[in-house]
Amino acid sequence: MKKQNPIIRVEHLSIGYEGKVIMRDLSFEIPKGDIFIIMGGSGCGKSTLLRTLTGLIPAQIGQIWIHDIDFINAAPQEKLEISKHSGILYQGGALFSSMTLAENVALPLQQYTDYTPDKISQIVAFKLALVGLGGYEDYYPSEISGGMRKRAGLARALALNPEIVYFDEPSAGLDPISSKNLDDLILEINKTLGTTIIVVTHELPSIFTIGKNSIFLDKTIRTISAKGSPKELLKNPPNQQVYEFLTRGENYEKRTK
Repeated sequence: MKKQNPIIRVEHLSIGYEGKVIMRDLSFEIPKGDIFIIMGGSGCGKSTLLRTLTGLIPAQIGQIWIHDIDFINAAPQEKLEISKHSGILYQGGALFSSMTLAENVALPLQQYTDYTPDKISQIVAFKLALVGLGGYEDYYPSEISGGMRKRAGLARALALNPEIVYFDEPSAGLDPISSKNLDDLILEINKTLGTTIIVVTHELPSIFTIGKNSIFLDKTIRTISAKGSPKELLKNPPNQQVYEFLTRGENYEKRTK
């Protein structure tokens, strides 16, 4: 069987702001249908990498290939087409407070499709039901819990049936039960829809629960120091930084004693 090309391929990428390099020489691949974790300690550049992958900030050096299209150098219209097949869930859900949940989810459908209002209403109801918010169409973000706002944000991210969904610290601000429920929802969406999911997080329960593959951004050397399944990296840690991160600081030298 012919090996399928990765949905995203990153080659020798350097990222940062205003000429300052945060991470350099990043190279990795994300297979279609994967749940891919970008992990590392605070300030290592996880969210910066996510914003670079989605085109929100420019890359300094290197290449990002999405479906074998050179995303960095693509024409604006081509970038827009790629972006329409991607969804993003930001830390706070990023819902518009003056709009109901239904209006928030409908927004990308109104902007990027020529669906009728009835068709949009049907899709909105389905997406909200998919994330467990059926019947909450007329609620405003201020009227629901933080976990529910995250799920509503996910419903909006899924509105256009994206092939790829990016999550920026999805468990931030959630209690353990809400965080677990969101992890379960991510697994269900990946399983039932085949969506490729890319998650920035430092939350170990989520990393081990949902992660199929991962990269570890090491801020001491400003590049990737480990790749692979989080569970396998815990069993066979490639270095002290990865081991201590995945064990909440256990002594690396004593791991086999």
